[in-house]
Amino acid sequence: MKLLAKPGSLFPLRAACAAALWLACAAAQAGSYDDFFTRIIRDDAKGIEALVQRGFDPNTVSEKGETGLTQAFKLDSYRAAKGMIALPSTNVNLANAKGETPLMMAAIKGQVDLAKALIARDADVNREGWTPLHYAVSAPSEDGSDLQMVALLLEHHAYIDAASPNGTTPLMMAAQYGTRSAVQLLIKEGADPKLKNQQGLTASDFATRADRSEVVSWLVQAGAAPAGSGSAGATAAAKGGSSPKAQPGVYVPQTPAFPQEGRRKIQSNW
Repeated sequence: MKLLAKPGSLFPLRAACAAALWLACAAAQAGSYDDFFTRIIRDDAKGIEALVQRGFDPNTVSEKGETGLTQAFKLDSYRAAKGMIALPSTNVNLANAKGETPLMMAAIKGQVDLAKALIARDADVNREGWTPLHYAVSAPSEDGSDLQMVALLLEHHAYIDAASPNGTTPLMMAAQYGTRSAVQLLIKEGADPKLKNQQGLTASDFATRADRSEVVSWLVQAGAAPAGSGSAGATAAAKGGSSPKAQPGVYVPQTPAFPQEGRRKIQSNW
C-alpha cells in the first residue's frame, strides 16, 4: 500500500532536516580535510590524533596525491609522522601518486627510528619496482644514518638486488649517488656487481658516470666487468671511444627514482 504525504505531514520537514544534516556533514568533512593537512604542515601530532578520534580518516590523500604520512615525511614533520604511524587506522603501506610508500620516504630521509616503527607495523620492506633499499642508498648523509638504514632494511630481509622498473639495482644507485661506505656495505652483503639494467648498464657504468674511479675499482675487484663492457659501453667503444660517453638520458634511472626535493645534503668528500 503506497503511503502518500498528507497536508501538514512531517515528510517535507524530515526531508529538509536530512538535507541540512548532509550538507553540515559535508562541510565538516571538508573542514577536517583542510585541518588535517594544515596540522601536518604544523607538525601537530596531537591535533591529528584529535581529528581521527572524531572520525577523520588518516589515510586521506591530498589533491596532489600525497598520503598524510608521505606528506609528513616530505615536510620533515616527523612528530606528525610518528603520531600517524601509531594510529591503528593508519595504512602504513599506502603509497602516494608516485608509488612512494612511507617506508621509502623514511629511508630517503634517514629517519631510522621512524623506519623501525613502520616495520613494526608491518610496512613492506620488499615491493615491486623501486624499493626502500633503492631510496636508502640514494641519499647520502653526514651522520651515517644512510648506513644504519641500509643495515636495518637488510636485517629485515630486503632483497639486495631488487630491480626497479628499468632493472636498476640498489648497488647501481649507490655507485652513482651514495657514499663509499654504502657501496662497500652492499658489496660485503652480497650485492651482485655483474647485473645490468635494461639499458645494459652495470654498477660500474653508474660509478663511471659520477667519476668515482675508486668505486669502479671496488666493483671490478668484486667481480664486475670493467665499466663500458655493457651494451651501451660496447657501442661507444665500437665508435672509437676508450670509455663510454654519456648520452642524454642514458644513465638516468627511470622516474621516479627518488624525489629530488627529498634528498639530504651529499657528503662533501664526494
